[in-house]
Amino acid sequence: MTTVETPLKQHPPRDYDTDGDLLPQVLRPYKTHCKYLKSATVSTRTGRVAARCELAIPESCYIDDTGHLNAVEVNISYNQMMYYAVAKTVKERLLDEFAGWTLDDYWRHQLPDILIARFSGTFRRPINARAFSGEIEFLSVERRTPGGQPLLVADTVYRYWDDEGGRCDGTVKLAFVNAP
Repeated sequence: MTTVETPLKQHPPRDYDTDGDLLPQVLRPYKTHCKYLKSATVSTRTGRVAARCELAIPESCYIDDTGHLNAVEVNISYNQMMYYAVAKTVKERLLDEFAGWTLDDYWRHQLPDILIARFSGTFRRPINARAFSGEIEFLSVERRTPGGQPLLVADTVYRYWDDEGGRCDGTVKLAFVNAP
């Protein structure tokens, strides 16, 4: 297995406000009542790609109201933030590791080939799921070729908060299999 770790490309600091054409396409695979991501600003200000998002879950898609954001909703919200951040990264060419990707490549790989390899989270204070904020940041992305198959591995962090002091954070390792 060959591992090549490349530092994230250094772009001039820039914010990309919510892309009104891209966001609905990213959320297309989700059922109407499971589209939690309302807006996302992708940033390169830290020398890394990050997205600051606004989310809302009017009603849980699988359980009676718990009164707070729960682990399943954290995961779905993470997926939506991550899918949008990656799509915007591909569209704006923000990371060298995705330089060979087109948006058509992204749409083809979005569901079958972007995998969560490890997911962890810590709930520090309950979060109001009706209106909350979230961030995702890509700490590293590396290209590997185990058995000759192209693979991207990304380490990310996320956090959620609300206006009442609710807080949750965690880490996620992603695997992009069959990478172009």
